[in-house]
Amino acid sequence: MKIVFDIETVGFEFDSLSESQQEFLLRYVEQESNADIKNQKIEEIKRYLSLYPLTAKVIAIGMLNTETENCYVIYENDKEEEWTAGEKQVKYKSMSEKEMLKNFWHYVEKAEQIITFNGRNFDVPFLMIRSALLGIKPTRNFVKNRYSTSEHIDLLEQFTFYGLIKKFNLDFYCHAFGIKSPKSQGITGMEVKELYNAKRIKDIAIYCGEDVRATYELYKIWNNYLNI
Repeated sequence: MKIVFDIETVGFEFDSLSESQQEFLLRYVEQESNADIKNQKIEEIKRYLSLYPLTAKVIAIGMLNTETENCYVIYENDKEEEWTAGEKQVKYKSMSEKEMLKNFWHYVEKAEQIITFNGRNFDVPFLMIRSALLGIKPTRNFVKNRYSTSEHIDLLEQFTFYGLIKKFNLDFYCHAFGIKSPKSQGITGMEVKELYNAKRIKDIAIYCGEDVRATYELYKIWNNYLNI
């Protein structure tokens, strides 16, 4: 069983961080004398909080089984709900972040391989640190050997030959290879925080599922033509 997965994250409110944490994040900005540039840098720091597991949380995880092509998306919500949508009948289920992480590690525990796009540099480390913060021990370590695809196929590593050529985002590869881009629905990763604040969590879950499906299609191209 091979599992394709992707995650969506959202940064904490900057003011919720401790005073010393805020000072650390702003340590270089305070040296900026131009007020406009300084404010731009502060907003940029706040926007990038979603990239770090110490300043953000997981709000959605999408997983696809390559044998059945079934897709399962779990997402954060205060109330319990379960539903299906789309031509591929993607299953969605809401739960807490802690339950999401427990489900994920249980789901991939016996996987032959996981398949990601930039998962080695982002998704997997993020999930591992968030799990530790919530008192959950990961069942697998998928970042042990960068140059081995025996357990983890990171498509960004494969399509750049481990950094030898320029990196592009998933949307760029999708357009290049004729794959339906997850951004075709009008949502991008940069808009996730705004959607979350607007309580449009289901839209984020659907976007996560589209990301997983696009990653799977890109994997098939890599497996057919570049897995040599």
